[in-house]
Order: sequence, then C-alpha cells, then structure tokens
Amino acid sequence: MNLFIKPKKPGTSTDEELLNDYRATGNLTVLGSLYERYMPLVYGVCLKYLKDDELAKDAVMGIFEELVEKVKKHDINQFRNWVYVLGRNYCLMQLRTGKKMELVNLDEVVEFTPLLHHDNDTNKEEALKALESCINKLTGAQKQSIDLFYLKEKCYKEIADITGYTLNEVKSYIQNGKRNLKICLERNSA
Repeated sequence: MNLFIKPKKPGTSTDEELLNDYRATGNLTVLGSLYERYMPLVYGVCLKYLKDDELAKDAVMGIFEELVEKVKKHDINQFRNWVYVLGRNYCLMQLRTGKKMELVNLDEVVEFTPLLHHDNDTNKEEALKALESCINKLTGAQKQSIDLFYLKEKCYKEIADITGYTLNEVKSYIQNGKRNLKICLERNSA
C-alpha cells in the first residue's frame, strides 16, 4: 500500500469520476451531484446575461435538463469550463429567442436604415414588399440560410444540421446574403 496517497473521503469523487459514472449508469443523482458543485457558477453566468433573478433560476434548471443528453455526446476535459460555456450559450439563446425577430426588424441586422424607418404604414408595406422581393432574388443557399437564421431563429449549428452545409458555409451564406439584401434594397430605394 502506498502511504503517500490520501484515501478519499466518501462522496468526494472527482468531476471526471462522476462524469464517467453518469455516462456508464445514466444515474441522474450522479449528474445532479456533479452539477450541484457548479450551480453557483452557472447561476452567476445566467444572472449576468439575463439580468433577472427568476429567469436566471429557470435557466439553471433548463441547463441541467440539457446536461442530461449533452454530457453523453461531448468530450469534456474540464467540466467547470465546459458547463460555464454551456450556461453562457444557453443564456444567449434565451435572449435571442426572447427577441422575436419580425421581418421588419431585419433592418437592424442588415442596416436598411433609409428604407424601413418611415412612420407611415404605406411606406412600411412597400419596404416589406421590397425586402420580400430581394430575399427571393438570393441564391438558394443564401435564401435558405437567411430564412432559417433570421425568420425561423435557428442558430448556425441547427442550420448546418438542417441543410447539410458546414458551419463555415452557413456563416458565409448568411454574411453574403445580408450583403446582397442590403445592395438590392439600396437599388430599389434609389
């Protein structure tokens, strides 16, 4: 017996041991024990981004629900860092989906300032028609990516999964589609 190795106290498993145990057994109590260590960290991240105590508490629970599946799928080297990033991304998605992007609000993203900032409804209706027309002029990949990202509120990864494009292709299609929309709308308003 090695005298220099301290015996572990019961219940003091490492993060890695708990992760491996959960992956092997699917025991939610094990995952709960691991997550409990980092709940204050996750709550702090959620509070920082969501700026509301109740929303942050709800997010902490929502993140745990995501952990149940994501822990099995991801290679996790340091659980603390990984759960921090997961928490941050979860909150950013909450903020993004909380801002229901209407078609008219696409102007903030594509910067269609002269066209969509009229107060009367006739001008807004004309602007929407112009925007719809310009979206229809985009290439298939750009149109699909713009539609999924801005109108259906999908993230890059979801778009890649739906379309089969790589993440870089999705980013490129969205960026180029935005630029082409802006050019098209500027031509229409001139």
